Amino acid sequence: MNLVIDIGNTRSKIGLFQENTLVEQAIWTDWTLADLLHYGNQVGARNVLFSTVAAPDPGMAEALEDHFNVLELTHETKLPFRNLYQTPKTLGKDRLAGVAGAQALYPGNNCLVVDCGTCIKYDLITAEAEYRGGNIAPGVRMRIQAMHHFTARLPEVPMEMPEQTIGTSTQTALQNGAIRGSVLEIEGFVQLFEQQATPLQTILTGGDAAFLLPFLTAHNPGIRYQPDLTLFGLNHILRHHFQ
Repeated sequence: MNLVIDIGNTRSKIGLFQENTLVEQAIWTDWTLADLLHYGNQVGARNVLFSTVAAPDPGMAEALEDHFNVLELTHETKLPFRNLYQTPKTLGKDRLAGVAGAQALYPGNNCLVVDCGTCIKYDLITAEAEYRGGNIAPGVRMRIQAMHHFTARLPEVPMEMPEQTIGTSTQTALQNGAIRGSVLEIEGFVQLFEQQATPLQTILTGGDAAFLLPFLTAHNPGIRYQPDLTLFGLNHILRHHFQ
């Protein structure tokens, strides 16, 4: 059994895998190292990979190594694809995990990962197992909040898509700009990335992906939604390391 841990600023996602199958997952908002050790031993984990947005924690790695084969995801970790990013030290681990997840779930395909979170991130991995890089743009909620924060009178509007494409009030004008604008941006980037790799499988993930999905699939029915893409990617990297 493989255990992968994606440690964020406020919560952590846990995934338990039997080879490529996600057996169990959970979101932990308040946990300790003792909790993690207990859980890992209880489920019979053999290999553990953890990825954290914080600085590396040697103490955590050392404690885990007393019980499991342990790997921490860093820019130096051996990957199942060739990383062509020119500044690998600054490449977000979530982006690495996302393209690894795409490779695991859609092997032999050109894949564009669109991660709709605080920022919208676009990352391309080719059928030849080359990570080409990608782009980063403000997320939907960031756009809504920024228009309110950086102006004197514009309100912060609800995250709801207007029925009409032309705003007839300040609220719907802002919603169209932020939300419909994000949809149009994603569709535009999909077209641009298709010029680099064809055919192209687009995969949507991240906290706002489920909200945006129906607006995108209306014109792009081939888009796939994978809410657990990061966990699959971490497991793919872990399996590659210990194979």
